[in-house]
Order: sequence, then structure tokens, then C-alpha cells
Amino acid sequence: MRVVMLIPPKDFRDESVSSIKNMLEKWGVEVVLASYSTKECVGSHGAVYSRFTNAGHIKGNDFDAIILIDGPGVESYKLYDFRPLLEVVSSFANSGKIIAGINNAIKIIARSNIISEIKVAAPKDPSVRDIIRLYHGKASENYLEDQKNIITLSDPERVDALSELMLKRLGAR
Repeated sequence: MRVVMLIPPKDFRDESVSSIKNMLEKWGVEVVLASYSTKECVGSHGAVYSRFTNAGHIKGNDFDAIILIDGPGVESYKLYDFRPLLEVVSSFANSGKIIAGINNAIKIIARSNIISEIKVAAPKDPSVRDIIRLYHGKASENYLEDQKNIITLSDPERVDALSELMLKRLGAR
């Protein structure tokens, strides 16, 4: 099993990356980091990743799931407006692959136009809630939602719950 984890070039949430990566790898899932950068990716708390795949080369056929990591970098790079990324997420949806988004990275899933009539864990940030409504998703008060092939987590402090669900959905546990 292979999962691609997309991180912003800077200011991603380090804890989300390390926690999910460690848990999935512990159960034999290969985790490939990807970003739209040619340099090192640096997290909000200083984690540095220099070995990653160029996100422009992500193909849904090569992976079982994609995880979109949260953090201030999602906003500063406006990843939710980057058409190539939205097309990648849409291709994962069309292939029935698992798509997971955390906190403000849920905007990427919504803007990919794949959440119509789907419950989405809605973060407290009003801009994320607005985009969920705009794309006809159903904003949920639950911190974790799993509908069809889309998993959303509104509370980044609970990434362990997302990791557990990913392992279950991938059949690794």
C-alpha cells in the first residue's frame, strides 16, 4: 500500500506529518511526501523535509490514497486555488481512491468540486465553512467524517483518529 502526503512548501503542521507518517509506516504503509517546491519544505515548528516527490508527478494509479496536510502554508500558497492540485484530487476521487484532508486543507477537497451532498468535518474557520457550503457539502460538527472515499478531520490535534481510520480503510489493520 502506498499513500502520498501533500505538504505545503512552508508552514505545514509538522505534528500532522510526523504523527500520520509514523503510524502508517508502523503498519507497513509506504508514505511518499510530495510538495510543489524545488527546495526543502519547512514546517511551522522547524521540521525540514528535503526528500519528497514533485507533486506535479502524482498519479492516482500509483497510490491508494492522498492526504492533504494542514497549516498556515495552505493559506499563504493558496493551494486551494492551484488548478493542477485540484485536478490531482479530482482524479483520485474519480478513481475511487481515498482522499483525506485536515483542517484548512479541507478547502482543497472542497474546491476540487467533489463534496456535493457529502458530510465534511467543518473546522471553526468561517472561510472553510463557507467553501464547504459553496461546493454543496454538508458541514458537520463531528471532528472526523468518512463518506464515500473522502475523509475529513477538522481538529488537527486528533490526527491519531485519522491515522487509525486510514489504516482501517486501507486494510492495513
